[in-house]
Amino acid sequence: MLMTKDRQFYRTFRSLWSVLVLYQVVTLLVNLADNVMIGSYREDSLAGVAAVGQIHFVFSQLIMGGGEALVALCSQWWGKSETAPIRRLTSVAVCAGVGFSLLLMGAAWLFPYQMVGIFTTAPEVIEEGVAYLSILKFSFPFFALTALLLASMRSVETVKVAFRASLITLCVNCSLNFLLIHGRLGAPELGVRGAAIGTLTARLFECLFVVLYVLRKDKKLRIRLKDLITPRKEELKAYLKVCWRFVLVSGMFGVSTALQTVILGHMTKSAIAANSAANALFQLLKVLAIGASSASAVIIGKTVGESRTREECLPRIREYAKTLQVLYLSIGAVISLSLFLLRTPILSLYSSLSEEAYRLANSFLLVLCVTGFGTAYQMPTITGIIRGGGDSTFVLVNDLISIWGIVLPLSALAAFVFGWSPVAVILCLNLDQIFKCGAAAIKVNRYRWIRKLTSEET
Repeated sequence: MLMTKDRQFYRTFRSLWSVLVLYQVVTLLVNLADNVMIGSYREDSLAGVAAVGQIHFVFSQLIMGGGEALVALCSQWWGKSETAPIRRLTSVAVCAGVGFSLLLMGAAWLFPYQMVGIFTTAPEVIEEGVAYLSILKFSFPFFALTALLLASMRSVETVKVAFRASLITLCVNCSLNFLLIHGRLGAPELGVRGAAIGTLTARLFECLFVVLYVLRKDKKLRIRLKDLITPRKEELKAYLKVCWRFVLVSGMFGVSTALQTVILGHMTKSAIAANSAANALFQLLKVLAIGASSASAVIIGKTVGESRTREECLPRIREYAKTLQVLYLSIGAVISLSLFLLRTPILSLYSSLSEEAYRLANSFLLVLCVTGFGTAYQMPTITGIIRGGGDSTFVLVNDLISIWGIVLPLSALAAFVFGWSPVAVILCLNLDQIFKCGAAAIKVNRYRWIRKLTSEET
């Protein structure tokens, strides 16, 4: 059977996927607003914000890795209808995530020029990036707390709060960007500092909204403040046992993505600005696959948790996995077609782009039209179905071989030894999105990835 006849599966997937996509769209619109508004201000400012954006991206990937580990564990407990372990695991994840964010904030305070200088050698770009980072760094703890609480909510199928929080973030950020970047309606013209103030304020409002919801309105987990600040050693051990693979994979992905900016940023200023503009649109459409991945992880994890043994859940898992793969292919077709049709109108919004940067951005998007189809299949298959089913080792090994063993060395050689064009380098950087599809298809259809992550002692 290619498609399951379980109507409840479709209802659950649709409700989770649609809200998670909307949440991701609005979240990325916050970043796109910074890009477009700064892009209309000055190209050096756009490149500086893009460089700092890579620092934040690596940080966010590490936090998201911790959140995905939380979902993998907690969704199985949710399948068993037990919420006390979820509260305790959330406490551990929150303390670890906020603690790490404070360390990174301190590093950004002490070494701002060194951190921005990793991504570009242009002095004017570094200055703009440091100005942006000097304010943005204060948003790190708020982001970590929000992301991990939302992951806990997602594991029990509460996702609408994330969408509402992201709307608040978008409205606050866009309003302050409009006022402070160019200095409108009597406000001072602050450029990149204005954009950073907008983002910091938006993250603060978002965090307050989520914390108040979790503490006062949530009826499923009933988390209290003392639950968040009193982690237990037993839960820390259980969480770390699962978490390290998720965080390592997310961190490697974040670093590898940041290294794309390093490689391009050491080629030309136009290349880094073009990559920022092209990537903003791609990330906006990629949310269709990210939402599918997140929804799949919850559904698969819950299904595994509901069953006492692997054999008991295997028939339903087979049905769901086959159906999800068909849905991923459909999503991939939508992403590729949309990228092709939207590339010209979106790039026209970047009025400060030079002719060279505009040409490169258009070519980058044509490459992503092809590789994006592969992304839409392999990414949710690997991180949604396989990792949601409890097997995080495959994701780690797969990324080590494909990204660090093939893609990054090849791309570095293409840029710095062979002297290939930025377009050819972008193609090299995204090749793994195609050949990962084969590994994902073989692995997922063997069904050896089902793992019980819960235990009575957790």
